Amino acid sequence: MSGSPGEGREGGSMRAVDFVERVAAILLGLVTVLIFVSAIGRYLFARPVPDAFDLSRLALAVAVMWGFASVGFRGSHIKVDLLAQMMPPHVRKWFDAAAWFVLLVFTAGMFWKIGGRLLSQWPRGELTMDLRLPHWPFLVAILLGLAMALLTTTIRLWRVLYHGEGLEPHETVPGEEMDEQRHD
Repeated sequence: MSGSPGEGREGGSMRAVDFVERVAAILLGLVTVLIFVSAIGRYLFARPVPDAFDLSRLALAVAVMWGFASVGFRGSHIKVDLLAQMMPPHVRKWFDAAAWFVLLVFTAGMFWKIGGRLLSQWPRGELTMDLRLPHWPFLVAILLGLAMALLTTTIRLWRVLYHGEGLEPHETVPGEEMDEQRHD
């Protein structure tokens, strides 16, 4: 068997994260194309794409939630971790775990609220303005993105707690890996 030592345990979770990132990228690309085509239609031909505004805002919300699922695993968002960098690695592990747990609770709250919105919206049958498309499929896609965010954040929390992972390798300070090995 070839490959890195941790490759087996990472395989499934990395495939899930790659899938999430692809979905988010495709959705963001579709939003960009929709806005571009609508702007060209509006300014060159005086005929915008019907429902371009509603479709772009709903699709952007879906893309953001699927992107949020990627952040739930990678943690590649804007953060200030000066305090965490000054801590010894064994203390930082618990600091990281607490931060990921807070993100998990926040994501669960968003999942609950969007789920409630979906349940209240479904019977009302809210539609887009021009094409009369129902909003609920977009809310389902947003909810699926949040479900993936719950999954990816749980995977990251598990890896922080039970595999000692912290920051992504590209975010570590040189020589820090040796300090972590001495403290474990």
